[in-house]
Amino acid sequence: MQVSDHAQPFHTDVGSIGVLFCHGFTGSPWSLMEWARITADAGYRVSLPRLPGHGTTWQELNLTTWRDWYAAAERAFLELRASCDKVFVAGLSMGGGLALRLAEKYPDDVAGLVLVNPAVLGAPKMLALPVLSLVKASSKSIGSDIAHAGVDEFAYDRTPLRAANSMMKMWLDVRSCLDLVSCPILVFRSTNDHVVPAASTAFVLSHVSSEDVTERVLERSYHVATMDHDKEQIFTESLEFFAAH
Repeated sequence: MQVSDHAQPFHTDVGSIGVLFCHGFTGSPWSLMEWARITADAGYRVSLPRLPGHGTTWQELNLTTWRDWYAAAERAFLELRASCDKVFVAGLSMGGGLALRLAEKYPDDVAGLVLVNPAVLGAPKMLALPVLSLVKASSKSIGSDIAHAGVDEFAYDRTPLRAANSMMKMWLDVRSCLDLVSCPILVFRSTNDHVVPAASTAFVLSHVSSEDVTERVLERSYHVATMDHDKEQIFTESLEFFAAH
């Protein structure tokens, strides 16, 4: 399956401190590319993989599961761990859920998390997915929830429901082990997010064991805040977070 030009991964091999970036559901590395490049320019070794089923077609994404996406993120994390003194993990939306799961599984190896509108809970209507995904292949797109006019994350034009149902299973897995997360956390939450409810971030912060936790509220951005009006704040404060930890 041909990969879109906007979905190409990004990796660097210079730097003793690594940062893994995990993109969101139906999106691609494009949504985090500017952030990843700025981080690399600051001297960090960066890995921004394309998760399986993303950047091609929504039909292909429907053939994958959350374990495929996590395996890709874990593989990239372990590669960084093998070549760096320490590794941070950053994630947007579903990518935030993947980042949390890595911190649950590798509590001694994740130096810190930077989460942007992390997804571990969905809207109430998603409770119908287990049944709906059996009879319907897709629904309307959830991509490009961006306040900045003219900015496009190039997400799929449909949401694959079988894959979305699998993502819900991942959320359940992540939520059940959040107490294992003890590393420092910097989380950004948009006040106007039309994809992930505020309750998702609240659930994360109320269940992790981390003592070093900072929440930043973004009032000018929608869900894909890494491409929105507040992106510079995310870029700047994440670099400060990496340097401080």
